[in-house]
Amino acid sequence: MNRLALLLVIIGALNWGLISLFRLDLVATLFGGTYSYLSRLVYGLVGLAGIYSITFLFRDRENRELS
Repeated sequence: MNRLALLLVIIGALNWGLISLFRLDLVATLFGGTYSYLSRLVYGLVGLAGIYSITFLFRDRENRELS
């Protein structure tokens, strides 16, 4: 689950980088536009992965406090 979340966050970050540098939304280009169901699904999954990945910030701290 952690690797899948990290992969989706990386995809989202690369997509935002492409939007910033080249005005190219790769997800929308690949899946039929910004408002297509597939694009919205990918955007939603990336968002959920980002929320899940917030837990990565606190895992090391919790492990150190328990030691």
